[in-house]
Amino acid sequence: MTVTVAIMGRPNVGKSTLFNRLVGRKIALVDDQPGVTRDRREGEARLGDLRFRLFDTAGLDDIKGDSLEARMSAQAETAVDDSDVVLFVIDARAGVTPTDREFAMRVRRRGKPVILVANKSEGRGHESNLLDAFGLGFGDPLPISAEHGEGLDHLYDALLPYTEEKAGEGEGDDRGDGPLRLAIIGQPNAGKSTLVNTILGEDRMLTGPEAGITRDAISSEFEWRGQKIKLWDTAGIRRKSRVVGKIEKLAVSDALRAIRFAECVVVLIDASLPIERQDLALCDLVAGEGRAVVLALSKWDLVEEKQKKLKDVMSDLEDVLPEIRGVPVVTLSSKQERGIDKLLETVLVAMERWSSRISTSQVNRWLEAAIARNPPPAPSGRRIKIRYATQASARPPTFAIFGNQLSKLPESYIRYLMNGLRESFDLKGVPIRFSLRGGKNPFDKDK
Repeated sequence: MTVTVAIMGRPNVGKSTLFNRLVGRKIALVDDQPGVTRDRREGEARLGDLRFRLFDTAGLDDIKGDSLEARMSAQAETAVDDSDVVLFVIDARAGVTPTDREFAMRVRRRGKPVILVANKSEGRGHESNLLDAFGLGFGDPLPISAEHGEGLDHLYDALLPYTEEKAGEGEGDDRGDGPLRLAIIGQPNAGKSTLVNTILGEDRMLTGPEAGITRDAISSEFEWRGQKIKLWDTAGIRRKSRVVGKIEKLAVSDALRAIRFAECVVVLIDASLPIERQDLALCDLVAGEGRAVVLALSKWDLVEEKQKKLKDVMSDLEDVLPEIRGVPVVTLSSKQERGIDKLLETVLVAMERWSSRISTSQVNRWLEAAIARNPPPAPSGRRIKIRYATQASARPPTFAIFGNQLSKLPESYIRYLMNGLRESFDLKGVPIRFSLRGGKNPFDKDK
């Protein structure tokens, strides 16, 4: 079983920089200001031939009560409880602070093995600052520089006794048999993190009345009715003109990256508020990336005129997003734990449609009937000729259409063919791609 390691320490000692260094990718948001990390992030880390599961945390805080900072600290303590060993990080340039001592005492109470890491040890002059580090009770501090990758050989030696799996073992997994990749996106305070917690059955994500709590795109894996799913919770995405500050821009960029990694995306809308243009723009964004789309209306328990609300949403979808006509809509209440199974069932159906493959003979029988009902136009008196079509790929369904003057096909006719495919082969709500190509039909022996 893979060993789990948690990175712990006060804010702004370089925990997320160390996390990015060990997982080999810049996936945790990093900035000079403290408190950027909020939820605990997980990643598969490698150090030499060592392989382990790594938690990045918001760090501990001495604030009590139900404030956001207190909830962040509680998440960090949960990460310690779930880990096999803790990397306690201090700032070598600042030396040991009273806050470090307080947090060290709290970590010792958890009873976990601790490795003391003195980050930002590049250059000279920090040695004297580390004399007090021995008083923390965690042994010799390991001087490293996460930003420059220095001193990681010492960290390797310290972690070696705790790790059980080598990086070369267990490789060769079939990526096609991996978990379904599902992302949840939406505007700030739509209820994304609450939905994730309800799906997972635990307080995995920080939640609260404050908008914009989630910053990193945080992934979690679970299994539902035999289907393994990797689930991403993301930061709220506001209109571009409303995005302010470096941290929010980084958070939105992380959310957009999660969309590109995902196979299916749930666009979550707060049903207790009027539907905004941005909500539909997010659906369009997902379709533009070629991902399967499911629209979920959260906080349904707060909606009074439910049928009217649902009718208005469906009407808006038909008017604004005709290219993904038939996108499935699910109503749910995370607070009351209603609609969760229906949402996941809809996600699996959307994935089946997104992965659909249709034989060339079926496509061409449909195409012949579609052209007979509504022939292509004849610009400048010369009729456009569509010879045949075939499905070039799936995920999303992509069709190659062969013929003459296809570049002159009007958008309205392409939309006609797209909607026909969607209705005839049950591709509702799935983005469809067309590749228009010239040339003869290779299956036509008479030409």
